[in-house]
Amino acid sequence: MRPRQQRRSRIFEVGVLMLISELVNIGYDAIPPVTLLSIIGQVLLYVGVIDVPWSKWDVCISGHKIWHKKDFRPLIFSTFEHADDMHLYYNMVSYLVKGRSLEYQYGSPNFALILAIISLMTSGLYVVLAVVGSNIFGNNAIMSSCAIGFSGVIFALKFITTHEDSEGYRYIQGIRVPTKYATWVELVAIHILVPNASFMGHFAGVLAGILYTKTFVGTIIDTLVYQITGQQVYHRNQPQYRSNSRRSHQFEYNSNSYSSRFSFLNSFFGRSYGEYRSYYD
Repeated sequence: MRPRQQRRSRIFEVGVLMLISELVNIGYDAIPPVTLLSIIGQVLLYVGVIDVPWSKWDVCISGHKIWHKKDFRPLIFSTFEHADDMHLYYNMVSYLVKGRSLEYQYGSPNFALILAIISLMTSGLYVVLAVVGSNIFGNNAIMSSCAIGFSGVIFALKFITTHEDSEGYRYIQGIRVPTKYATWVELVAIHILVPNASFMGHFAGVLAGILYTKTFVGTIIDTLVYQITGQQVYHRNQPQYRSNSRRSHQFEYNSNSYSSRFSFLNSFFGRSYGEYRSYYD
């Protein structure tokens, strides 16, 4: 178990201070509550204000830990742990753009539930990919690779945002890419540029996004959310959606350059999209 004091020393790390500065510059009142609170929660966890009885690698997710050891904590907690301050910073800045856009469109109660479900789906799909991949390729290292971080969820949200607004183009490393293909291009590019990034974690997030936007799973989730919150989940490909989604639509266009500015900066930090290490005991 990592001492709480060791976590607390992180509050003065550069990435944490940069993230706080970013939030202050944007303005707390300009960030919807679920997005803001989920960012603050992950910062407080990282610096040790939220005291937990584990270290980050105790709850990293791997096929081995879930499938063989039946340790199910990582399905939830691995998502919110980060390897270092820059990992936290780049993930949270990327999430800020996507979370803000989708929360304005879906409404805060709906977005909170969808975010929780997508997070669990991403973790579950990570384990499925590990089990299937190890059986197909006969490589136990796939089962023992252990990942932490919010980047899988970010990839899911990235796919959802591009599905909601698939028109136009985005720039990835200076390359003009149709928006509807942007997530796939970024997935492959990061895998090539940063081989030690958690490709399975990112791919699991993309699959979660596909299941939500393109299959009956999305209908089930939206129906469940409606039953709980009493608010319908509106999508832009529907004839009508709530007026505050237009605000989200405008923000998404204005934030394209902001998002891309950090998205590939992130890729040059080996831990920024889900650090992993061999874990097998």
